[in-house]
Amino acid sequence: MLIETKGLSKFYQHKDGLIEAVKEIDLGFKQGDFVTITGPSGSGKTTLLLLLAGLIRPTSGTIQFQNYKLHSASDNQLAGIRSKHIGFIMQNFSLIPYLTVLNNVLIPLSLNQNGESSNYDYAINLLEKVGLKDRMNHLPKELSAGQQQRVAIARALVNKPNLILADEPTGNLDPALAIEILEVLKQINIENQITIAMVTHSPTASEYGNIRVHINNGCIQEF
Repeated sequence: MLIETKGLSKFYQHKDGLIEAVKEIDLGFKQGDFVTITGPSGSGKTTLLLLLAGLIRPTSGTIQFQNYKLHSASDNQLAGIRSKHIGFIMQNFSLIPYLTVLNNVLIPLSLNQNGESSNYDYAINLLEKVGLKDRMNHLPKELSAGQQQRVAIARALVNKPNLILADEPTGNLDPALAIEILEVLKQINIENQITIAMVTHSPTASEYGNIRVHINNGCIQEF
C-alpha cells in the first residue's frame, strides 16, 4: 500500500459539543490508484484529505504513508514528507498573482532549496505537457480559469510526488473545462502511476476513480 489508515478519527471540541468529523476510517490506496472521495457538505471529506496530507493530526488511529507514520511524525518530518512526496491541487488554484506561470510551478522546488537546471527544465516540460509552455512568462491574471488550474497541476507534479491530493479541483470550472482538467489528471495518473486522491461533489468527476469512497457523517458508506 502507498497509504493506509486504520481506525482514523478526528474530533473537534465545539461550544455546542463534540464534533466527530471523521470516525474510525480504514482505507488503503496502492501506487497508481485514482481515488475519488464524495459526500455531502460537512461529511468529513476535506478533513480526511487534510489528515492524509499530515496537515492536521488525528485524534486517534494511524496513517502509514510508504515507510512514514504520519500520525506520530514531528512537524518538521511532516513538512519534509509533503515537500518531497505529495502534491496539492486546490479549488481556487492558489497561484501567486505577481509570479509568472513558470515561477509558480517552481515554488515547491524553491521551498526544497533545490534549484538545479534539470528541475527548471522539468518544470518547462510539465508546462508543455499541460499545454501552457507558450504562456510560461505570463501572469495568472492573463490566463483563463482552466489554464490556471493546469498551472496548479504542473506545480503539483514538479516535485515528482507519489501522491497528489486534490480538493474540488474542478469546483470553479464550467462543465466543459472540468472534463478537460479531469482528463489531464487521468492521463497523469495512468502515464506516471501517480496516486490521486480527489475530493469532489461532482458525480461525473467521481466516475474517474477506480476506487470510489463515499463519506457521510464522518463514516465511509461505500468503498
